Amino acid sequence: MKKINQAFYLLTLFVIATVVNAEQVLRMSTTTSTENSGLLAVLNPVFEQQNNVRLDVIAVGTGKALKLGENGDVDVVFVHAPEAEMKFVADGFGVDRKAVMHNDFVILGPVSDPAHIKGSSTAIEAMQKINSSKAVFISRGDDSGTHKKEKKLWQLAGIKPSGSEYMAVGQGMGAVLQIADEKQAYTLSDRGTFIAYQDKINLVVVFEGDKVLFNPYHIMAVNPEKHPHVQYELAKKYIDFVVSKQGQDIIANYKKGGQQLFYPDAI
Repeated sequence: MKKINQAFYLLTLFVIATVVNAEQVLRMSTTTSTENSGLLAVLNPVFEQQNNVRLDVIAVGTGKALKLGENGDVDVVFVHAPEAEMKFVADGFGVDRKAVMHNDFVILGPVSDPAHIKGSSTAIEAMQKINSSKAVFISRGDDSGTHKKEKKLWQLAGIKPSGSEYMAVGQGMGAVLQIADEKQAYTLSDRGTFIAYQDKINLVVVFEGDKVLFNPYHIMAVNPEKHPHVQYELAKKYIDFVVSKQGQDIIANYKKGGQQLFYPDAI
């Protein structure tokens, strides 16, 4: 009887220790640009090791990432579409929104630049040249932050793109770069993903530098008042890490081929 009680006691201790030391899971929806750039593979393991946490990352377009937060399917959202983000917060789905980092968008095309984009004075002029030349343009077509920016550029240019030369493929940024490369077409990309893929494709930057191409990234927790089951405290801990000096230094020091992909905004 004593042996049974002792075995039960030891089993109870084991179960308690297992529960205490159990790895927590933080669910995050984010953009394909943060994932394709390779940044999260450097940033997240530091947080995971320090906090005995596993980050489950769902990389989709910003629109889908916000929808996952709206549905309570994730705990934290890390995206790059300020207008959509602010609506997400205003509608009560997001809290603790913080600026994390930025880079910019660039217009990419073949080295031959058949639409003669180089030398354009504005991004709007560049988009007008692509349209008037009937050059092939590959669109994300996925309601991502990049797609939202692209649609804004067409709108500012007074153009509704259509026809066989305009291809909305519904893919992430990395896949779009490869498709555009195969077709020797133009596309809009965040600079970080382009740098990460630069040695895999032959596309080049044909236009850059217009202030309208600024690309900020923000992070926010899903509102626990909307979805009580979310891991709010853990989400807040991750947000604090990303905007801390340690997190911001990791972002600032992340480079590919000697080029910086993102610039920290929190410090």
